[in-house]
Amino acid sequence: MQKDRRPGDADLLKELPVVSFTDELADFADTAAVLDSLDLVITVDTSVAHLAGAMGKPVWIMLTYYPDWRWLLDRDDCPWYPTARLFRQDETRSWENVIVRVRDATHEFVKSRSRA
Repeated sequence: MQKDRRPGDADLLKELPVVSFTDELADFADTAAVLDSLDLVITVDTSVAHLAGAMGKPVWIMLTYYPDWRWLLDRDDCPWYPTARLFRQDETRSWENVIVRVRDATHEFVKSRSRA
């Protein structure tokens, strides 16, 4: 989940089954309402990650190799948000391997939900 789009992203997103609420989100209450309807939030290190974590929603956060201090180092969980899972860039600083790990974890998440 990401509120703002870069100028070139709108054209790319037209090709994907993505729902945008950008124009409807005026404040954190609106954002929380959208988050509340989701089974899983996948985001980068933004206020959405913190809001989802504070709400107790399952949230997966994609982090740069040198993340903000609050994400600590060398762990894939977060002491402040028990429902958070961290996906970090490795020393190559490539987003590709992060995306592959998130994709694979998403497949497992969906499988586990369908068994329940």
